[in-house]
Amino acid sequence: MSTEKLWGGRFTQTGAHWVDEFGASISFDQELAHEDLQGSLAHVKMLKKTAILPAADADQIIAGLEKLVEQLDQGKLKFTVENEDIHLNLEKILTDEIGPVAGKLHTARSRNDQVATDFHLYVKNRIPEVIAELKHLQSVIVTMAQENIETIMPGYTHMQHAQPISYAHYLLAYFDMFQRDVERFEFNMKHTNISPLGAAALAGTTFPIDREFSAKELGFDDVYHNSLDAVSDRDFALEFLSNASILMMHLSRFCEEVILWCTYEFNYLELSDQFSTGSSIMPQKKNPDMAELIRGKSGRVVGNLMGLLTVMKSLPLAYNKDMQEDKEGVFDTVKTILPSIKIFAEMLRTAHVHKEKMADATTNDFSNATELADYLASKEIPFRQAHEIVGKLVLQGLQTGTTLQNIPLDEYKKISPLIDEDIYHDLDSKVAVERRQSLGGTGFSQIKENITRAKKLIK
Repeated sequence: MSTEKLWGGRFTQTGAHWVDEFGASISFDQELAHEDLQGSLAHVKMLKKTAILPAADADQIIAGLEKLVEQLDQGKLKFTVENEDIHLNLEKILTDEIGPVAGKLHTARSRNDQVATDFHLYVKNRIPEVIAELKHLQSVIVTMAQENIETIMPGYTHMQHAQPISYAHYLLAYFDMFQRDVERFEFNMKHTNISPLGAAALAGTTFPIDREFSAKELGFDDVYHNSLDAVSDRDFALEFLSNASILMMHLSRFCEEVILWCTYEFNYLELSDQFSTGSSIMPQKKNPDMAELIRGKSGRVVGNLMGLLTVMKSLPLAYNKDMQEDKEGVFDTVKTILPSIKIFAEMLRTAHVHKEKMADATTNDFSNATELADYLASKEIPFRQAHEIVGKLVLQGLQTGTTLQNIPLDEYKKISPLIDEDIYHDLDSKVAVERRQSLGGTGFSQIKENITRAKKLIK
């Protein structure tokens, strides 16, 4: 029984349809259609330049590929399971379009370097999109920070009130997290922007190809210098998934706090209705569903990273069919992180900040305890002794319902006669924030400098 597979010369039988369906990747790798055509165009132009193909044949193939690009853009191309993957589907469509000359396109090329090239191009084309969305989110954070420099809120450790901080300072902490994400994706481009095209199956080719030419045509900065590595490497995809996982972890942490800040107990923020949902049974509910979804979607991105790491961990060189499993997780990750960043940016931008509620939370607590300890230390009381004194005052305050700023001056003078009225100035939460002018601190002038720095980083 003959086979119609493009690779089927040595085969006498074809697999059953259900076997073909299991082995086929066209259901998802059609995502690479544009990149596959892009790579094929570069390859055939190289074949023409090096005279490996006659100019007339190359021109006919180029015209056919360009027509396929138009048809793809118009949504006119149809793919089948019988042709397994996007590469064979497009080759079959090209053959139907221009005839047997299409078969010359595959000269000096294997599906191994072809799929690696497509995958590199896909990630290379998506990284700038991710960075652009991250920079938009950073610009939203900077705008919100500018509006909230003197908005005072509790800072937390162990989810317990620690010290008062500026809400702008809180926001800018996430700015820096996302800046590291930007820089990770920028570095990711270094290992993505390398051309495997011309490595062929694993050993290179006997044809006098010009790999630098095709790399330049595709906008790659370099070529792989080892053909085995070229078709085996998926580090660039792992780096992308790792970077995406760290990014989603940052978004998830931010979402967790947004969800907390929106609770009745905190009430620091209220999300816009467009980023909230209601309950089917409880009329009063306003649920932060978009924040919860982003928090939840972090799991699938981390799962995609674990999936590809597991696929790759025991693979011998060079190409193995296992590597068909390298793409779906990356495609899914791109489709997850881009809307997640975009939605979070708008959710944050449109959220209402309850400034008074935030400030009130710092006036009826003991988050100014460190201010008192520092004040006592400035009066020549050793800090460890000051720490113990303030701890006992806090315990007494908790038992009597008295905050530190409500303790009478004569009580303070029993600790040290050097204590004066200025103690109450230092215990004010806004003053406590404003005075923290150490580099990177929450002081207002430090925040303004940080905002200036952030704007430069965005540009």
